[in-house]
Formats: sequence, C-alpha cells, structure tokens
Amino acid sequence: MKKLNSRLFVCAALALTTITTPVLASAVVEPVPVSVPGSTEPTPAEVKAAMESFRALPRKERKERLKDAKKMLKEYKADKRAGKAAETDQVLLAILAILLPPLAVYLKEGEINSKFWISLILTLLFWIPGVVYALLVVFDAV
Repeated sequence: MKKLNSRLFVCAALALTTITTPVLASAVVEPVPVSVPGSTEPTPAEVKAAMESFRALPRKERKERLKDAKKMLKEYKADKRAGKAAETDQVLLAILAILLPPLAVYLKEGEINSKFWISLILTLLFWIPGVVYALLVVFDAV
C-alpha cells in the first residue's frame, strides 16, 4: 500500500509541476500549501490546486500526462507481479507469522494457494509447526 500511495503522490506531483507558458502561470492564483514532512498523502488543498492546474492545461498536454501516469501504473503492476516491489514490512510479517501464521502467509503470497492451506492446517493441528512454516514462507526459505 505504501508503494501505491507513493505512486499516487508522484502522479499528483506531476500535476503540480510548474508550467512555463504565461497563460497558464496566471491561472494559478493562490500558492500551494506545503504538506507535513513524512506524510505520504497530499493535503486537500494540494489536491484541489493540482486538479485546477491540471484542468488549466491544454488538452494535448493533459492526454500526455494521463498517458504517463497510466504507463507508470502499468510498470508498477509489472514490478509487483515480478516480485521486485516488496510492499510489506518484513518485521510486521514476522510478528504476524507468530500470532496468526495463515494471515502472514496470505499477505506474503497475495493469494490463497497451497502454502496458505498448509499453514492453516499446521496451525490448526499443531501451533508451533504452523508458526515455523509461516516464518519460512515469510522469509522466502520455502
């Protein structure tokens, strides 16, 4: 989810880029407020200003920016499928593997598959082997 939020932030940042044409420079009346450091989500005022500046763009440039945003989203999804984008925090998954082993396996795998069912059965029958198996799956040992 963090990656998705950061990608959305990048898309919003694309809309906030300054335009060098004098016609569009006069379209932005008020300054854009700065977000809180460390925050991944833009403030409502930033979103409103970005949308106004995006609507003020010529049609051709709007199409180009939308095309770029779609391309970035497509690349993100391809990276996620290839396993390059690690969304989840390993520490959180390790804690979940100890407390709720099947949930940790499901979050790591992203789907209900054979690893999930093995983890569920081991956890229901014998708690400790379920935890050990879930830790192995979370740390990519299995």
